[in-house]
Amino acid sequence: MAPPVSSPLRAILFDWGDTLFHAPHAPEVIVEFARSAGVSISESRAREMWDEIWVVGKTPEEIAKGRDLSMEAHRRVWIDLFARLDGIVPGVSRALYERVMDPQSWAPYADTRATLEAARGRGLKVGVVSNVPADLRPVFAKHRLDRLVDSYTHSYEVGAEKPNPAIFLAAAKSLGVKPSETLMVGDHAVDRGAERAGMRVFILPAEFDGNVRGLDRVVALLPS
Repeated sequence: MAPPVSSPLRAILFDWGDTLFHAPHAPEVIVEFARSAGVSISESRAREMWDEIWVVGKTPEEIAKGRDLSMEAHRRVWIDLFARLDGIVPGVSRALYERVMDPQSWAPYADTRATLEAARGRGLKVGVVSNVPADLRPVFAKHRLDRLVDSYTHSYEVGAEKPNPAIFLAAAKSLGVKPSETLMVGDHAVDRGAERAGMRVFILPAEFDGNVRGLDRVVALLPS
């Protein structure tokens, strides 16, 4: 756990996927598609299948494929990975990509709004920095969270993916702050790339309770 943060903290950056938002319906997609294909899959088995493939998707080998530098690469790399499940449910790879990997289908965790409001209430600038091939602004606007975010830094726009320090430096620049004045919050080792950019980093615990991500830990680090 990171030590308590004190001045001169001026900004906080958040990862997007699995930090502020999540894909809540992937197992349901597997179950429904399997049923339409005449294959019986229990919800618990679908959850296992999704969890297993999602863990693989976060390995250094998969991340290094540059999937978040363009929509074309994103579609190709993810469908290729999801194809490992086609042996169980033929054709499910494309259904997963089209119905789960669209950022518009993701939802904020139950504690996301309160955390963003707390950061703003402490006078901090708030940014979102994500390895993602599409603009996240409409996603935040859909959930009326856009007023709580000052800037968005996307890998496809920067031309660099986390853990490359370039994306974190671009995020700090977009907020008009120094890296040393910035805290990066994420869920994955790639977010530690912010340390190489001169920022402080807090990685959320992998285990959490249901739809509550545990973002209160972040609020506890902020200056009062």
